[in-house]
Amino acid sequence: MENLIHLKDVVSSIIFSFFGLALFGLAFYIFDKITPGDLSCEILEKQNVAAAIVIAAMIIGLSLIIAMSIHG
Repeated sequence: MENLIHLKDVVSSIIFSFFGLALFGLAFYIFDKITPGDLSCEILEKQNVAAAIVIAAMIIGLSLIIAMSIHG
């Protein structure tokens, strides 16, 4: 029976996962700096639902872009 899981594929998946998380963190940091105010303060302290929805949409969009760029 041939191996279904190859070590090369597992290592490349882990490397691309960390690369994608780093890109996502950088993009979130840049987005937080270019928007007015402090997003974490708006969401956590002031309970601003609109800001949370904007951040959620940004997270989904960035995740799709990063996933498609890694996938090829």
